[in-house]
Parts: sequence; structure tokens; C-alpha cells
Amino acid sequence: MLRWIALVLLLILIGLQLKLWTGSGGMHEVQALRTAVTRQHADNERLTQRNQALAADVSDLKHGEQAVEARARAELGLIKPGETFYQVVERPAGSASASAPTSGDNGGH
Repeated sequence: MLRWIALVLLLILIGLQLKLWTGSGGMHEVQALRTAVTRQHADNERLTQRNQALAADVSDLKHGEQAVEARARAELGLIKPGETFYQVVERPAGSASASAPTSGDNGGH
């Protein structure tokens, strides 16, 4: 009789262990959830920093004339009356060497 009770308890223990390690809500799922939570915390921190930077930009634009002027100059190319605008256009890297004659080229002579 004692052996049967021990056997039943052992089978229950094995069943509970299987449920713990492989079943729904088991250790694998808990680890996956922990990883997801860690990833979400990192994303939240990155987004919080971005929001703080955007809030600082908004504050500067609301309260600072210099910030509005700098943004207009950089993004829209605006200039003040009396200023002269110069735009420097660089040649692409491949076109400068293609138009220059090579050392072996005598110009067709």
C-alpha cells in the first residue's frame, strides 16, 4: 500500500515538473516574457530621451528667436536682407577624374 502511494506521488511530481517546464505559463514562457520586458524598458528609455530632446527643441522655438532663425537658415535656406548667399557645389568624386586627361593621353597626337 505504501508503495502505491509513493508511486502515485512520484507520478504527480513528474506531471507537475512537465507542466512547469513545458506547459503554458511554464519556465520557457516566463523567460520569454522577461526578455520582452527588458527590451521594452530599453525602448522606453530611448523614446524618453528622444521626447526630452524634442521638448527642448519646442521650448527653444517658442521662447528663443535665435533658434527660429537658425532653423530657418538651416532648413529653408533663408537669409537676412543685405546678406549675400553663396552656395558651393562640389563635383562628384567620379566626374573630376573622368574629365581630367590621363598621363598616357596626348590629346590625340
